[in-house]
Amino acid sequence: MTKERPIIWLLSLLAIVHVFVYSAAFPLFNNVDEPMHFDLALKYSANGIPHGIDPVSDESLDYIVLFSTSEYFVNPNNFPGGRFPPPPWTQPAEKIGPTLVAEKKMGSQLLNYEDTEPPLYYELAAAWWQIGKWCGVHGGSLPYWLRFLNILFMPALVWTAYAVAKIVFPENSFARVGVPALVAFMPQTAFYSISDDILSPLCFGLTLICLLLFLDVERPSVPLGILTGAALAATFLAKTTNLPLIALSLASILLKVLAQIHEGKLKASLPSLVALFGCAGLPAILWMAWCRHFYGDYTGSAAKARAWGWTVKPFSQWWQHPMFTPIGFWTYLSGQMGTFWQGEFRWHNNLLVVPGSITIYTLLSMALVTAVVPALWRTQQGVAPLQRKALWLSLVYFASALGFFALASIVYDFHDCVNPSRKHPFFQAGRMMLGALIPFLLLFVYGLDRVLYRFGNRIKFATLGAMILGMLLAEIAADWPVFSNPYNWFHLPR
Repeated sequence: MTKERPIIWLLSLLAIVHVFVYSAAFPLFNNVDEPMHFDLALKYSANGIPHGIDPVSDESLDYIVLFSTSEYFVNPNNFPGGRFPPPPWTQPAEKIGPTLVAEKKMGSQLLNYEDTEPPLYYELAAAWWQIGKWCGVHGGSLPYWLRFLNILFMPALVWTAYAVAKIVFPENSFARVGVPALVAFMPQTAFYSISDDILSPLCFGLTLICLLLFLDVERPSVPLGILTGAALAATFLAKTTNLPLIALSLASILLKVLAQIHEGKLKASLPSLVALFGCAGLPAILWMAWCRHFYGDYTGSAAKARAWGWTVKPFSQWWQHPMFTPIGFWTYLSGQMGTFWQGEFRWHNNLLVVPGSITIYTLLSMALVTAVVPALWRTQQGVAPLQRKALWLSLVYFASALGFFALASIVYDFHDCVNPSRKHPFFQAGRMMLGALIPFLLLFVYGLDRVLYRFGNRIKFATLGAMILGMLLAEIAADWPVFSNPYNWFHLPR
């Protein structure tokens, strides 16, 4: 395994380069709520946690109206000559000033529906924003500075993925390296955006490490209980949509407790369990109390739904959803898996993907995950108990993430919301299930390993390398128009 460490360091470096290049290439304030996440980070920097769903701040609007582009949302044919106007900072102040004032006045009426999100990412982003100011970063480079915070998270995510794979596959070098390799090159656009989505896979990856160690020992130590509880708390405070993963993790711990009660061994584990639930519970309870007091519910989700105009449909109407038809189910599944791999950026109001890639990602993912299922049964030879347990957990985590957003698609009436909508009532936002990224990649890589079981590691690594090369080429082909865009970081005045 010591020979693998230089490879993981190289993958970490390549992940940094990958995320930096695309973060810099995309213009500011994309279509995936980036203006709202940016505004919330600045609110934390100025005043701490918001006390309600408030309008976008003046400080945020100064950056948004000056440095944003409409190219994410609008076709160039809507402009004279089929060309977008040049960046405002290249125009004389007396010419562009009235337009910017009008846009800022219009933007000041917008409520930031992200204000109810948990605080972990925004506290870190607020601190990073201040560090940027102290370092002399200014103008349009400051919002990009916030984006570049993701560059720090990526090597941590690569190493976390490797640490999980080492625990699950101690005898399988292909799987140990394959999981972090896919993390490093994954074309997920959430990694190039100001957003709390970036923390979910990292926090839950750390949770998975602690959880597997906790479940594998008969008498967990108090430090391990503390670390497991802290990781669970961080996952909860990273993003509300991680709740299914947290609930399943707690359920697996409860099953261990019940087994120890049955065997009369609980007393030895009590100190660790108290430490775990104390470290996990206290931050969660404090945040839920804050949400209940200021937003009216325990997670802030109901307040956000009200801000979007969503309502819960009567139970009798749930079964009329197109999800219960073959076409509707495929629409949901391909939408979630396509955006899980590639993200949701649009360009000229078209999804920024290569045609056919959504189908390929969906079919390949489902095929390789299905290939793992035979290894989950006790009759299967060559699968260690911890590995089987980890694969079962990974499958349940992944299925629960898909099921959670399928249920949300069915339950809500989206009224006048644009996406999801009454016309297209499907969540297609794979970034929101990124907490399950490492569990999914464990399944994906192990499935590939089983499909190629007759071949040696050379063929397996060559196949994985070809997949990664195809991912990169498809990403470059899809995103090529943005690299020369005059609104991006490469064209900002220094």
